[in-house]
Amino acid sequence: MFKIARFVKTNRNLQNYVRYLAATPAAKPKNEPEKDPSPTSESLSFALNLFRGQLETREVFPFPNPLNDDQKDTVRMLIDPVAKFFEEVNDPKKNDEIEKIDDKALASLWDLGFFGTQAPVELGGLALTNTQLARVVEIVGKHDLGIAVTLAAHQSIGFKGILLYGNPQQKEKYIPRLTAGEFAAFCLTEPSSGSDAASIRTRAELSPDGKHYILNGSKIWISNGGLAGVMTVFAQTNVVDPKTGERKDKVTSFIVERAFGGVTSGPPEKKMGIKGSNTTEVFFEDVKVPVENVLGGVGNGFKVAMNILNNGRFGMAACLAGTMKGCIEKATDFAVNRTQFGQKLKSFQGMREKLARMAMLQYVTESLAYMIAGNMDKGSQHYHLETAVSKCMSSEAAWYVCDEAIQIMGGMGFMKETGLERVLRDLRIFRIFEGTNDILRLLVALTGIQHAGAHLKELQKAFKNPTANLGLIFGEASKRVVRSVGLSSPPRMDHLVHKDLALSADLISKCADSFGQSVEALLIKHGKSIVDHQSLLNRLANCTFDIYSSVVILSRCTQSLNNNLPSAQHEKLMTEAWVFEASDRVNHTLQCIAKGDYVNNINKLSDIGQ
Repeated sequence: MFKIARFVKTNRNLQNYVRYLAATPAAKPKNEPEKDPSPTSESLSFALNLFRGQLETREVFPFPNPLNDDQKDTVRMLIDPVAKFFEEVNDPKKNDEIEKIDDKALASLWDLGFFGTQAPVELGGLALTNTQLARVVEIVGKHDLGIAVTLAAHQSIGFKGILLYGNPQQKEKYIPRLTAGEFAAFCLTEPSSGSDAASIRTRAELSPDGKHYILNGSKIWISNGGLAGVMTVFAQTNVVDPKTGERKDKVTSFIVERAFGGVTSGPPEKKMGIKGSNTTEVFFEDVKVPVENVLGGVGNGFKVAMNILNNGRFGMAACLAGTMKGCIEKATDFAVNRTQFGQKLKSFQGMREKLARMAMLQYVTESLAYMIAGNMDKGSQHYHLETAVSKCMSSEAAWYVCDEAIQIMGGMGFMKETGLERVLRDLRIFRIFEGTNDILRLLVALTGIQHAGAHLKELQKAFKNPTANLGLIFGEASKRVVRSVGLSSPPRMDHLVHKDLALSADLISKCADSFGQSVEALLIKHGKSIVDHQSLLNRLANCTFDIYSSVVILSRCTQSLNNNLPSAQHEKLMTEAWVFEASDRVNHTLQCIAKGDYVNNINKLSDIGQ
């Protein structure tokens, strides 16, 4: 049986990624290699600080609303043409059947400028902010996930690296082409390399004259792989380690053109869902890539790949929030009009609860998307853990909502005519690509634990020289003493939330305090071997999801109540319900972790048959 523990312990890139996420990211991607920042560097990440039982609220309160009037007008101008495209031009059922986007629909997408939404205007794009893009992507996700994946593969990851890391010459050369009709793709995954980027076998060797890299290898499951003329490709290169002077293999990112020669692609893959998107294997045979096409610096490919994926993940939550809206609308319409046992379905309490829970999950997902997008637009550099949370939660919530919509509609929901079976098939991939939810859970937990562990090390060092560190020691000791006699006061948010949400804020504040204590207890008990306890790590990640999402909707609902929005009281009900259930889940999980019996029994079951 495959052991994740073995994978984590031996995967150098996963360890590097944990260190990368745990520290404050650089304010701006650089082309030069960077030193790993200290894991104790100050971070404004709510999720990261949660592992120390702290409520870092500067990037969750107030709820971001970063659009000025001109940007709002731009969004309003885009909404009607986008809606009209999906109502009058695109046919998702046809795209699914022919397993490609219809030529007319594809041409219309290019005409609308949808393949360059965030590229600069001077380079042919629309220059949308992340918040503007989220609003537009919601509409796409509501109607056709195959198109959503095609667009995202092109710009959210395909040429995102050029926008983030490209030098002026690279941007001027490629971005105008990629906004005017030429497709892009992101080529990372290989037959032997999925989540484990360290096992990449594609290689790029510097030519004897030093003018080119000779690229050989293959990539699989590449979205837009059969369409792309320009690709961001990751390959092993032999570089000199600046610390030791020794030569070693490190991943480098390249801009590769199909026109270079030696680039071919296989036939489109036969997939469960998102059939309208193009997915192929891509082969590289002695491809001569000019040295000026190195992206982000030689040996920095891992950092480039992770930043590209982190930068685009928020869009998944926005997209799936739209998908959930579409599912809820179909289920609600059916419940309002369908009569059973002499009553409309909507009159049954069980049916109303289903619809209410679906709406609540949609609200949470949408809130996560706009919180992260807004923070990114304000220049935040502390969103990487939060995007992982949003990706996991949105992909799992959308699956649940679509499945429940089918359940509400019964046999009708199971039929192709309603379109929900296609949506369910399309949704399945979202828990897998751009970082599987299993790996992202480990990353959230391990990153947070490293941050908390760094603090414990700091305390250990302080006790070696207590005279010089009295402030730190006394502060920590005081906190532990009042906690031990039941007088500890958890971090509070009641001054940040609307008065009507004070009880909910108190519930989740206590959860944050208990969570920090549990993390510390696990670190003391297991030390470095905590990496071997994935059952515990997954549960810590789930607690993080519940606490972070609760704080996000408390922030959003506070804004709605303060502004007396028409939806405010409805939002309040959803927020209170979510926070109550989330805090209950967190408390139950932490109790199970403390007792150990439940987790141990599950692990014993998993050992059966090995």
